[in-house]
Amino acid sequence: MYFDFSNYGDILALVQASVFAGAVLGIVGGLIGVFVMQRDMAFAVHGISELSFAGAAGALLIGANVVLGSVVGSLIAAAIIGVLGARARDRNSIIGVLMPFGLGLGILFLALYPGRSGNKFGLLTGQIISVNFDQLGALVGISVAVLIVLLLVWRPLSFDSLDPEVAAARGVPSRWLSLVFMLLLGLTIAVSVQVIGALLVLALLVTPAAAALRVSASPIMVPVLSMLFGLVSAVGGILIAIGSSLPISPFITTISFVIYLVCRLIGWRRGKALTRVPSTVEAVG
Repeated sequence: MYFDFSNYGDILALVQASVFAGAVLGIVGGLIGVFVMQRDMAFAVHGISELSFAGAAGALLIGANVVLGSVVGSLIAAAIIGVLGARARDRNSIIGVLMPFGLGLGILFLALYPGRSGNKFGLLTGQIISVNFDQLGALVGISVAVLIVLLLVWRPLSFDSLDPEVAAARGVPSRWLSLVFMLLLGLTIAVSVQVIGALLVLALLVTPAAAALRVSASPIMVPVLSMLFGLVSAVGGILIAIGSSLPISPFITTISFVIYLVCRLIGWRRGKALTRVPSTVEAVG
């Protein structure tokens, strides 16, 4: 491992598409990650990413568009989980079946692929040059579509995520919302795989939201903080990786994890401060 920032500006100009894609994905991943945490679906993110990886690897093998292959794999997995996994127990068992199948299928496709090994490795761990300007339009288009649909269903989806029983009693179409959310999640994972790789996509779709929930319970501040943490993790990781011989993913995951640790520490200190207040009042009384 080495760091060389002597030609940083020139290299940065070559990876502008990756930086912009990372910024968009950090924002979208941070936003949808709030619902992932509320609906306790972190395991589903990993399961869908394996099928997304298989789809991307299959597209790479046959010379098709890798983004399209990733999207197809993600949507298939998301639809299966959304339709068959209405209950948590069923959902986890389905994900447990899909994960090894998707990973094994992806590894098979990569083993058969005769091209550069860097392309194979990039699907798993991300690459600094994994996104070109031809792919950027598709990534941004998918991300914007996810954002628009997510904003349209925000209120009923929030209600269903926080209190599904009451939401169902009030006539909220929980099953359809679950399916829509799974498809949106699948699309987000598909585009995230192109930047951070299939194995570590949780760093953009789970960790920022988990960190935000440690420092706030506000329905406004949690999404804002989650998007901010996702943006800092994605863009910061890419900017550091530019001068390194390592892939993008270790830097993105490290920044994301550090943010989570800081937020957890803040939440812990705040909790201790709150527990001291009643004790002080009792002592005075």
